Amino acid sequence: MSMRFSEEIRAQLRFSSPAARQELSKEFSNQMNRSLVLALTLASAMAAGAQTLSVPSAPAAAGPAAAGPTKIAVIAFKNAVAQTNEGQRDFVDLEKKFMPRENQLKALNDDVETLTKQLQAQGATLNDAERASRAKVIDEKKKKLERDATDARNDFQQEMGDIYNTLASKVYDVMSAYAQQSGYTLVLDVSDQQTPVLFATQNTDISKPVIDAYNVKSGVSAPPAQAAGAPGAPSRPAAAKPATPAAH
Repeated sequence: MSMRFSEEIRAQLRFSSPAARQELSKEFSNQMNRSLVLALTLASAMAAGAQTLSVPSAPAAAGPAAAGPTKIAVIAFKNAVAQTNEGQRDFVDLEKKFMPRENQLKALNDDVETLTKQLQAQGATLNDAERASRAKVIDEKKKKLERDATDARNDFQQEMGDIYNTLASKVYDVMSAYAQQSGYTLVLDVSDQQTPVLFATQNTDISKPVIDAYNVKSGVSAPPAQAAGAPGAPSRPAAAKPATPAAH
């Protein structure tokens, strides 16, 4: 197993170090790209994806609001979920939980590389039986490394998805309440790059207000200065992301 495999493991797992937390937040959002495509009104709500997130039905009374002017808002919902204090805390906890498994993977990968280099350096001096024996050991370790990496990646993504779905349901409730209180009749999700929204003014983006409202409701403190700066979750806010496509 080459060093490229080790890099592939890191690229796929994205939980190796504080510097990788920004990628973790990005991975979290991308992993859920299939989970929510919201085009919801306060009269009805829809969530679609690989992992369906049930959302409360909006009161039928909201239907007649069509008589008045339509007030539309946009939100980068998946990024907003990831950028709540609770979301950032849970991501860091998940990263810490899987760190021992990544360390095991790294140790096994280092072992494979060391044995491979030894075999390459000493191969000419070994008899056929010894050379075949060493090659077999390396092959077995490579297969174990691949299995363990796949298991770790799948477990990580499963837990990440569970965290997202649980948190997204609560953030949705706050978003719905905020939209109603603010008089919005339509909220569009602009999380995905393929969003049909071509333009939206900055004051229609409710990502940050919803994040702030959820942080107040959850009571979860903001992450420490290091965690808040290093991860890059706050550095690439959901609100700023949709604002870019909205402006273009």
